[in-house]
Amino acid sequence: MNKSEKIKLGISIGDFNGIGIEIILKTFLDKRMLDFCTPIIFGSTKLITAYKKSIDIDLPFNGVKHANQAVIGKINIVNLWNDDIVIELGKATETSGKYAFKSLEAATISLKKGEIDILVTAPINKDNIQSEAFKFPGHTEYLESILDGESLMILMTDKLRIGLITGHIPVSEISKTITPELIKQKVEILHKTLIQDFAISKPKIAILGLNPHCGDHGVIGKEDDEIIRPTIAEIQEEGKLVYGPYAADSFFGSENYKNFDAILAMYHDQGLAPFKTLSFGEGVNFTAGLEKIRTSPDHGTAYELAGKDIANINSFKEAVYSAIQVYTTREEYKELTENILKTNR
Repeated sequence: MNKSEKIKLGISIGDFNGIGIEIILKTFLDKRMLDFCTPIIFGSTKLITAYKKSIDIDLPFNGVKHANQAVIGKINIVNLWNDDIVIELGKATETSGKYAFKSLEAATISLKKGEIDILVTAPINKDNIQSEAFKFPGHTEYLESILDGESLMILMTDKLRIGLITGHIPVSEISKTITPELIKQKVEILHKTLIQDFAISKPKIAILGLNPHCGDHGVIGKEDDEIIRPTIAEIQEEGKLVYGPYAADSFFGSENYKNFDAILAMYHDQGLAPFKTLSFGEGVNFTAGLEKIRTSPDHGTAYELAGKDIANINSFKEAVYSAIQVYTTREEYKELTENILKTNR
């Protein structure tokens, strides 16, 4: 890959009192990472320099005022502020939440404008980031409000992909939120992303049931029989390879998940509990369905590890690799479909 072709990787720093900056810096201690992308970190040169000293990391970087000034093949930091900030590692503070949003906001705007090609977000604290400008339960919902498209949260490794039909909502609201329209919408997003972002021509998708044992024919709930099964049947009539519902308790233990390209879980913990059990520390959160590509590690701020120089970078590094791969695959798909359209004219 030529220098001019390197993918511009935007990075938001997350909560600086957590492990976000540490895993970002440690990822790029491996100079080979610069062979694949040009990192553009949205933050502050003062903050990054102070953090480097606190964990004794020697990593040169290039400070710029705007993302479009980034130097290809270098680690770039977009200097969003010059404030002197007190770092309180391991603590959730109002200040760290405030600047986590500043970083995310600037990175998202640059992503929208095309100044960066992809975005990898370091973990935020969903509580202290709340403000008049950020009233969302997480990254996914915020990005959907800025970028074109309808989002689907997918947790993934190279062997497992789990999407969520409902995301960050209370358990008490799950059953009334699940409708035939929502299931069809999420299946459509997942089906499309498997084709264009993962080069799977005929995706095979499993859908989990809502109730224990998929309701046992209405004994433990009627949603599986009255909503989920009929909807799956309608989707199958369109020619999509969609199957279910499957009882979640046995689906993963029996390793049935290995027979599918992706799984749709009905709610957050139904999907994330088995995912993190099977792949914690190696998984990636991918926001599918939007016009731009965003990934993140599969863990949170990990305040308890902050400043101890023991944070595991594997998930963040995988998030970088995954974003690059999805971007490359999507661009190849666009080129292929454009060529087909030109040929058929």
